Amino acid sequence: MTRRSILLRSFGVLALAALLAGCMERRDPGFQGWVEADLIFVSPDEYGRITKQAVREGDEVHKGDLIYTLDDDLQQADLNQSMATLANAKQTFDRAQSLSKTGSGTQANLDSAVSALRVAEARVETSKTRLERRKVYAPVSGTVQQIYFREGEMVAAQRPVLSILPPGNMKIRFYVPETELPKLAIGDEVRVTCDACAADLDAAIYFISTTAEYTPPVIYSLDERNKLVYLIQARPAKPTALRVGQPVSVYLKPGAQKISSSRP
Repeated sequence: MTRRSILLRSFGVLALAALLAGCMERRDPGFQGWVEADLIFVSPDEYGRITKQAVREGDEVHKGDLIYTLDDDLQQADLNQSMATLANAKQTFDRAQSLSKTGSGTQANLDSAVSALRVAEARVETSKTRLERRKVYAPVSGTVQQIYFREGEMVAAQRPVLSILPPGNMKIRFYVPETELPKLAIGDEVRVTCDACAADLDAAIYFISTTAEYTPPVIYSLDERNKLVYLIQARPAKPTALRVGQPVSVYLKPGAQKISSSRP
């Protein structure tokens, strides 16, 4: 091999390496993010023991489906007491009304009997509502994600028994540097990729933080400004194609039209 051939080959290798390096530099790395979800936690109004659990983790539920029941002995006793009070109030009202018609009773006694009757009726309705709420129904449609208390366990009031994930509550969270922030706006469409995911995943930006993170305490230099990042959240167009906690890469779509986000 001649010296000329060696030089030409060397120049060719260097040119190819420079071309590859330039391509790698121009390649868009995207923004790194992950999948999160806004779970719906289902809690009882009052404490009690779970007597029946109608769902398991991973089950699909529809709004209005029975998901669990609590013991109702105390609520049933309260309703019985309210019904007895209502019966006495009705008797008192009937007597007061009869006396008022014959002129033997006073208007004050009749007004008092009417007031007591209305209070007793309201108390009965309250007791019925408390009893009915011992049966807990799904407030939304979605997938049961986790069960925190199971059949036979005691649960406190306002303590979640289980959580439900509606498909529309999936979201993509990612951060962008300050220099890229002007390129994004509410409603913009972005492309989402992940390992073994479909190639046509899109999401609509619905939240852009107004507060920077990793900001130095008071004054920052130009170099430190490059470290500022802002949280962005987007709703995926195909939420069932993603899983909570899944790492994703997010890419801007230049010239893409804004798409509406169904949930804030």
